[in-house]
Amino acid sequence: MIAFIGLSHLGIVYGTATAAKGFDVLGFDTDAEMCASLDAGRLPVAEPGLDVAFRANRARLRFTSDPAQLAKCDVLFFSLDVPTDAEGRSNLDPLKKLIALAAAHIDPSATVVILCQVPPGFTRPLTTQTLGGSLFYQVETLIFGNAVERAMQPERYIVGCADPSAPMPPAYAKWLDAFGCPVLPMRYESAELAKISINFFLVSSVATTNTLAEVCERIGADWSEIAPALRLDKRIGPHAYLGPGLGIAGGNLERDLVTVQALAAQHGTEAGVVAAWQNNSRYRRDWALRKIHRLVLSQNAKPRITLWGLAYKQDTHSIKNSPSLALAESLAPFDKIAYDPQVKSLPSPIPNLSVAGGALEACRGADALIVMTPWRQFSTIDPCAIRKEMSDDVLIDPFGVLDATACRAAGFSYHKLGS
Repeated sequence: MIAFIGLSHLGIVYGTATAAKGFDVLGFDTDAEMCASLDAGRLPVAEPGLDVAFRANRARLRFTSDPAQLAKCDVLFFSLDVPTDAEGRSNLDPLKKLIALAAAHIDPSATVVILCQVPPGFTRPLTTQTLGGSLFYQVETLIFGNAVERAMQPERYIVGCADPSAPMPPAYAKWLDAFGCPVLPMRYESAELAKISINFFLVSSVATTNTLAEVCERIGADWSEIAPALRLDKRIGPHAYLGPGLGIAGGNLERDLVTVQALAAQHGTEAGVVAAWQNNSRYRRDWALRKIHRLVLSQNAKPRITLWGLAYKQDTHSIKNSPSLALAESLAPFDKIAYDPQVKSLPSPIPNLSVAGGALEACRGADALIVMTPWRQFSTIDPCAIRKEMSDDVLIDPFGVLDATACRAAGFSYHKLGS
């Protein structure tokens, strides 16, 4: 039996994917109410395809808040999402408490895998504790909004080991083999830094794209014409992050930037590029705010503004570091109404912001519409129907969710990133 200890987004997605590969799965969490809810088939997280996969493999999934049940498991993954604070620093205390709680119930011959995102240097000291017969750190590369597909069909597995040359324990090897992808064993510290390295290359692509997309806006170029040329360059590639955006959000990328800054300060290495990326992200996040000031607030002292999207990206309910919420807070004095398919309420109120029950409802009487989250369903809405609901014609669509030609034909003053 395979255990997932910590039933946050990470544990639920990986547990479901493991059940889909034919393994019996035990999900453990100290929250008895959540375990009961999962046993009843109610998911606390939203991911495309998760509810279908969960129902299809329900017979192999069991949930408990009793740590004694962990003794039955051959392989145990610690799968608690590690939270970050407003500055992107990880809070490892909940994970450490969970490890201490579970350690007393793990069979001495079992394999333990740290699946959580931890800083370099976290895993090796755990080898001095009584924590099963062998300990590994495995890199997870799930993406909010695409987590199920990536868990089911991983590109590769990066596994941190005490001895990278030693064979994997049979039960863990069987689990790894079930996913049919390359397995890259390496020392603990290399695997912990590999996760950060992946995210650093993503951030560099995001920052480069956003920098050049803004130049496009000023000189009359169009980034959407340039990006295909870059994808055909073998040094960049067809899957590169080349879509202009509103900075980095969600918490995980920000966490890695802060982690490397701390490591650089501790060990005397140079990491000035990290501060440049952070500055670029903060500047880019406010792109829509600058547009609103120029197009709306300079002409209307009391505008009504519509925000489509509150989640930090499409296909997720997460609002961690959401550019939409940052925009709403920056526009605190002004009347705002928002709609998001997943986010129906906010943990704390934002002045003069209300949440509508539908996309067109949110547009009624608006002077400006800003599409802050590129939900696919927004692209199916007729621009003429949108314009009919609005009082004025400003449409700010950073990601180009709506068809630009159709929006202009409907009478909108249309604006998007990189053009």
